[in-house]
Amino acid sequence: MIPIVTPTEMAAVDAAAPEPVEELIARAGAAVARSARRLLGGTYGRRVIVVAGPGNNGADGRVAAERLRRSGVRVEVIDARDVPASLPSADLVVDAAFGTGINRAWAPPATDAPVLAVDIPSGVHGLDGEVHGGAWRAEATVTFAALKPGLLLGAGPERSGRVEVADIGLDVEPASAALVTAADVAEWVPHRDPTAHKWRSAVRVVAGSPGMSGAGRLVAEAAMRAGAGIVHASALGGDASWPVEVVGRELRGEDWAADVLEDADRFGAVVVGPGLGRSGTAAAGLDRLVAECDRPLVVDADGLALLDPATARLRRGPLVLTPHDGEFAALTGARPAADRFAAARELAADLDATVLLKGPTTIVAHGGFTLAVDEGDQRLATAGSGDVLAGIIGAHLARGLDSFRAPAAAAFVHGRAAGRSPIEGTVARDLIDQLGPALESCR
Repeated sequence: MIPIVTPTEMAAVDAAAPEPVEELIARAGAAVARSARRLLGGTYGRRVIVVAGPGNNGADGRVAAERLRRSGVRVEVIDARDVPASLPSADLVVDAAFGTGINRAWAPPATDAPVLAVDIPSGVHGLDGEVHGGAWRAEATVTFAALKPGLLLGAGPERSGRVEVADIGLDVEPASAALVTAADVAEWVPHRDPTAHKWRSAVRVVAGSPGMSGAGRLVAEAAMRAGAGIVHASALGGDASWPVEVVGRELRGEDWAADVLEDADRFGAVVVGPGLGRSGTAAAGLDRLVAECDRPLVVDADGLALLDPATARLRRGPLVLTPHDGEFAALTGARPAADRFAAARELAADLDATVLLKGPTTIVAHGGFTLAVDEGDQRLATAGSGDVLAGIIGAHLARGLDSFRAPAAAAFVHGRAAGRSPIEGTVARDLIDQLGPALESCR
């Protein structure tokens, strides 16, 4: 995992460092110079402009400027407090103006050169990624010791370009958040044991209703492709058309939760909600299932709209909630704040649950710690994509992951499956076909 620290936390890390600030600035400046040389593709005949502010960010840029000069680059340093409307022609601009410490709007001068940002593009808020005034679109950003939330949220990813975390010897542990990597997924998701039995990773699905049978089918098939040994699935209001590998089970009456609870202990996880509808029967059954089922429970889609927070708080077993912004608002009364890390943590603490907050960067919160997943792109913005994710989470829980790592690993594999699908025309069913190869690619 790659640590993520807020600007306030980073300031405390800097203050606690045993090394003098001049040494840290020297290390940071050296890292910037290395990144600049890589972007330049060489040094002979190259021209670089460093826009340097008054603080440590500017000091990093000035150290980088001196190192680049010594390697043969023609360098001009311009004070960020007195920049012209347009910068002179250059092969690279180093944005060392304000970084995470900016507290006012910033209007960057025009330039046609690629930009290398120091720590974070100036004008991008380090906590939430919102742009204050303006900000260059950097080709790359070199940040120090840990990622900052603003590099992952809001406009941050678009403005930051390729992000490199440079180790300058600071101790950022214990950070309260981290970015999930492929290596983490490979470590967390177990290989199939040679003596595996299908019931060791069984998933129970309650999803779909008349007119919404496709949602349940996507959940069930995704769970199978993500490693569930067996899936039993039911839809409200009659049988759905399940994949041939899935065991379809009829719910016998209005108290459908009783049917699910009857043998729930045979399953490693239960997934409920996609396509369930919002009838009184659906609501009553969900309330009973949340209250009485002690198996790891994933509540998604319609289930989130029906969920009674009071029942959730009294629940005995692990609970995973997977809201997008609208479902988050239904649960809390308001859409997530710009600081999505804090928003997810607050809901997780309130309901004593794991919350997976969907977005361009997915946030998974539990017990005060948060994981971020930035794998995936706009190909996930397709109907049924969330149903697929719910099925993957269920399979990962059934395979033995805890209720914190299971949704984070699932979000990563889900995003990687999208990355293996066509740029145009991807539908949710395509993601399912790529789940196995996506997990294998992490290993």
